[in-house]
Amino acid sequence: MEYKILGSTKEKLSSIGIGTWQLSSNTEENEKAINLAIEKGVNLIDTAEIYGTEKLVGKIIKEKRNLFIATKVWATHFRYDAVIKACEKSLENLGIKQIDLYQLHWPNRGINIKETMKAMEKLVYDGKIRYIGVSNFNEKELKNAQRAMSKYEIVSNQVEYNLIERMPEMNLIDYMKKEKITLLAYSPFAHGAIFKKRYERIIKSIEELGKKYDKTAGQMLLRWLIQKDIVIPLTKASSPKHMLENIAAADFNINQKDMKIMDNLTPKDSNAGLSRFKNLIGYYLLLRASLRL
Repeated sequence: MEYKILGSTKEKLSSIGIGTWQLSSNTEENEKAINLAIEKGVNLIDTAEIYGTEKLVGKIIKEKRNLFIATKVWATHFRYDAVIKACEKSLENLGIKQIDLYQLHWPNRGINIKETMKAMEKLVYDGKIRYIGVSNFNEKELKNAQRAMSKYEIVSNQVEYNLIERMPEMNLIDYMKKEKITLLAYSPFAHGAIFKKRYERIIKSIEELGKKYDKTAGQMLLRWLIQKDIVIPLTKASSPKHMLENIAAADFNINQKDMKIMDNLTPKDSNAGLSRFKNLIGYYLLLRASLRL
């Protein structure tokens, strides 16, 4: 397994992480897939309070060591006391004493980021979390969060990034490289959209490239992300078979010529990612804040 350094820390994370959003109803298969990934050297497991999978992750990681557990606080819990309470609940769900990476799940313009980051830094100071991260933050939002901190640093930003959703390349990645902030890439297959008929031509091109490396289109797509320097893709633990296929993306290299070919495969009209809903979610959170729900 290939490993990458988390942000400006000394933490070594597997170049592929396990994502736990929208797992299948077959928890036994999910458990087998996650345990298999751990056996193969994957040490990063990502969940969130809103996913409803923290208890499942807690069950799997029980008595296992040398894992890096990441979870998130939902944006409606960004008040100081709510952040603390949400963290304590996540610790209980996970059955651990300290969360390795605690992330703000979505920006919430209805709550002053200074209040939220003050709570996050308190959690680090108290030993309940080790590192602070954010999720779905653009460059401006990331800078605001950084300015709101007095002692600790933001080490990661989890955003959607794949061959269809390339928005992070619009200034965000360059800024994160400069600041030594790791990009955790969720939905590396664009929520499955990239394998649908609309993008059939792209997949056929990637399959042709994959023959050179004896790899599937999925493995090529994951490797394309891994080779983006600060990027660690998160793959869903749907089944042991798929997990084995996905983590094999850490065992080869795509040459620069083929990387450029893949770079140019993205259709100009692509917009299959969650980023298109970001403004809608932002307005919803503002409305909740104004109504004090």
